[in-house]
Amino acid sequence: MDAAVILIVDDVPENLRLLSAILKAAGYRVRLVASGEVAMESVRQTPPDLILLDIRLPGADGFAVCRQLKQLDGVRDIPVIFISAMEGTEEKLKAFQAGGVDYVTKPFQAEEVLARVQTHLEIRRQKIQLEVNLRQLEKLERMRDDLTHMIVHDLRSPIMAVDGYHEMLQRAEGANFSPKGVRHLGAARAGIARLIRMTNEMLLVSKLEAGKMPLQLAVFDLTALIREVADEHRLMGGRKTIEFLPPPGAQEIQADREIIRRVLQNLLGNALDFSPEAGVVRLSTTGVARTVRVNVADEGPGLGANAPADIFNKFGATSENSRRPGIGLGLAFCKLAVEAHGGCIGVDSQLGKGSVFWFSLNRAPTDLPAAAE
Repeated sequence: MDAAVILIVDDVPENLRLLSAILKAAGYRVRLVASGEVAMESVRQTPPDLILLDIRLPGADGFAVCRQLKQLDGVRDIPVIFISAMEGTEEKLKAFQAGGVDYVTKPFQAEEVLARVQTHLEIRRQKIQLEVNLRQLEKLERMRDDLTHMIVHDLRSPIMAVDGYHEMLQRAEGANFSPKGVRHLGAARAGIARLIRMTNEMLLVSKLEAGKMPLQLAVFDLTALIREVADEHRLMGGRKTIEFLPPPGAQEIQADREIIRRVLQNLLGNALDFSPEAGVVRLSTTGVARTVRVNVADEGPGLGANAPADIFNKFGATSENSRRPGIGLGLAFCKLAVEAHGGCIGVDSQLGKGSVFWFSLNRAPTDLPAAAE
């Protein structure tokens, strides 16, 4: 690894010689300049790894030079350590306000200078490495998302074909099946329907993330939509009960009705999945000022203390302490969809005491023009 380059800016030759000797003896490469103007030109041409900058300089002082450096692209992250005979608190505050990372007073102590230089070089090295790692991680995530999108897109056709053949089989031969065969066929179709929902969710998540899914905004009654979704799921809930006590009157919001329907379907479906047999899922709404909040409460196993941190992320899994398995992309879609409407989403849960998934949306403005006939 090449030795780090230190730029020393001081108009006193003795100081330049002393600092140069200290740093060269430690294996650093050194560049010496005597004014702020020359320092700026030197940094522009060949950025160093660290700058030792005197405060008292001919022309622009060290504070002004540091402020100028922090305005330059490509060099603003170079650490600047001020060097000065002034020990007052005011000068040190000015140094840090100008963008300096440290302050060394004269007369110099070799051990102190080297310790501070080494510390800030290591901090900068770690920062650069973190930025490199972040760029690599972002590249890998893009590759993963692209691959996932391609796979899911290609899977849709065969899944739909399988679903179609099962439907034809049910219509043509269903009457000849035994009760057990009917149950097996129903379970197969339910599994296919789940696969279709999952593939659709993955594609919708990709579109929402890319901003390629424009919302079809319209004013509608959220209470009526919740009742519709609840009625649909009652047919699939078995012995599980869905309770919804709507508030009096309409709760009008301006949103994409189909997208909000999918959010409700996901949250209610999850609540039913993780509720015990004969359990109750309770839907409710509350209004505060210009917002309305939808709550979906289950009697399931609940979530561990660490689950809420990432449960709404793509492929996020719940806590290992929870008996509730990961939920895939459904909650990631809900989060993106709600936030695309300017709303909020969250979960309140305790392990062993069930969960309440909720989201809030703005009410419809009261001064919206009537829709054209």
